[in-house]
Amino acid sequence: MLVPDAIRRPEEQKRCVMQAFEFNTVPHVVCGPGEALCLAAHCASLGVERVLLVTDPGLLSIGLIGPVQNALDEAGVAVTLFAKVAEDPPEHVVLSAAETARNAQVDGVLAVGGGSSMDVAKVVAVLLGGAQELSALYGVDQVQGSRLPLILVPTTAGTGSEVTPVAVITTGETTKAGVSSPVLLPDIAVLDAELTLGLPPKITAMTGVDAMVHAIEAYTSRHRKNPVSDTLAHSALALLGRHIRTAVHDGRQRDARGAMLLGAMQAGQAFANAPVAAVHALAYPLGGHFHIPHGLSNSLVLPSVLRFNLPDACGLYAELAEHVTGHAVTGSDEARADALVKGLEVLIADLALPATLSAAGVTEDALETLAQDAMLQQRLLINNPRDVTYDDALAIYRAAYR
Repeated sequence: MLVPDAIRRPEEQKRCVMQAFEFNTVPHVVCGPGEALCLAAHCASLGVERVLLVTDPGLLSIGLIGPVQNALDEAGVAVTLFAKVAEDPPEHVVLSAAETARNAQVDGVLAVGGGSSMDVAKVVAVLLGGAQELSALYGVDQVQGSRLPLILVPTTAGTGSEVTPVAVITTGETTKAGVSSPVLLPDIAVLDAELTLGLPPKITAMTGVDAMVHAIEAYTSRHRKNPVSDTLAHSALALLGRHIRTAVHDGRQRDARGAMLLGAMQAGQAFANAPVAAVHALAYPLGGHFHIPHGLSNSLVLPSVLRFNLPDACGLYAELAEHVTGHAVTGSDEARADALVKGLEVLIADLALPATLSAAGVTEDALETLAQDAMLQQRLLINNPRDVTYDDALAIYRAAYR
């Protein structure tokens, strides 16, 4: 949401002075109802005749993928279906998808699904487009060479993976690794709200909060925060905060679904350039040890992390408060920042998500291990507006436990 300088607070105007920065995103975004049935035209625009369609068995079983595949078939695009993606995809799933693609001699990759399906598609496109092994891709800017043409179509409004240069793969029982490279940005991201109409309320809630965290952390990131990511973060949080309750409680409401999908994409564009921080760092161990979905993991630690950050991020949180409360918030920065945290706690309750780690099945004796694992996420913690030590992480987990 671009705010004219004339109505900005003085301290906000000062921060908006032109500065040196980089911003990178997908070259082509298509948004509209029914666009998922027009994917053959996008394949043709990229010269793709034989495509690997990556998705998960759940979407296949509810009939969401059939019409997409049929439309591609009818348009003459040869489709090889890979529908074995699991949540938090392990390496063997990625390698299986790559083998399927090689055997079919595909010349493009398409994902229709959530963040896991899109992450698998990104990595498969790189594996088939270059000569590297999967293990060589992990880390930042380790991808060498190119990839196959890539189209990503999200079916949830959460991860923003359709516009991020990152894929996260499960490498062990409790460990994950990321592939981070601009090469992973797709050629085309397609937003079709029709695909999200059947999303269950709980998944809508968890993925929606995930997207809100992306916007909040991008706006307060210590590194690479910039005017473009700030604008996108504001717009994303405004859309998400205004529509998430309707999307959860009245999931067939197309306007709300469309707004959530757009907000999640904008949040993805924001954090792809101004990276996330301690909320994500403390969320990842919850997924690794207790198999808690990523969006819920973020939700569980969000209020406690924000309260910890208040001494260093109070002014920035204050600027975001009205997007969560739904009304203008007046008073000091401290009062407005507090309204943001309390507004998120009210939202989490309204969405019927667990509010504490204990309610989500986390055991108290695991908190020290969780804190130790969180400290391994230095690539995220360095972006946090306030430094986080092991003792700090443990205190945050304890605050979130009860």
